[in-house]
Amino acid sequence: MSKTLALGLLACLSFGCHKDPPAPTTPAATTSSPTTATGPAEIGQPAPAFTLVDLDGKEVSLASFAGKTVVLEWFNPGCPFVKRAHEGTLKTMAADVTKSGSVVWLAINSGAPGKQGAAKEANVEARKTWSMSHPVLLDPEGKVGKAYGATNTPHMFVVDPKGVLVYAGALDDTKGGEPEPGDKVQNYVGAALEAVAGGRSVATSRTKAWGCAVKYGQ
Repeated sequence: MSKTLALGLLACLSFGCHKDPPAPTTPAATTSSPTTATGPAEIGQPAPAFTLVDLDGKEVSLASFAGKTVVLEWFNPGCPFVKRAHEGTLKTMAADVTKSGSVVWLAINSGAPGKQGAAKEANVEARKTWSMSHPVLLDPEGKVGKAYGATNTPHMFVVDPKGVLVYAGALDDTKGGEPEPGDKVQNYVGAALEAVAGGRSVATSRTKAWGCAVKYGQ
């Protein structure tokens, strides 16, 4: 044994051995899932869940329609494109496709308080004027609109019976214009509903929405 090592052992026995303190450990990183999706929702993925209040003060949840196809229409009664759609393609479409009970249609207004078309009274009047039998849901904080990536009114989304988003985009290919008599209009939402009903994939699953910008708050 070397002289140095022997002296070291003697000192340890005489005065006690001291170990270096353990190196500080870094706490394990923690992760948390957001409670609200930030969007935009992805085609082929579960549609963001939500619960909103309708014009009668009743809560309406997407989850309550499990097993049914759900159409979501972003709505603003003060938008001229919405007005034109409800006096044209949407005049009877919602009532027609929901007759069987297998399809649910929900309008959602994500306008912030004080913005165009956001007032409850304006929505009540529009629903009456356009004979809308489906609910109009209010999303004043815009959380649901942003979760879906809704940018325009009308902006349309179709959720299949499994809760999967299968279409997002424009109502049709008119870009909000007035089709001439005899023009063939491609109704994207109608085509998506037919595909879902027939157990087929939606051929055109995403298009560019047209209309007014959703009147989100700051």
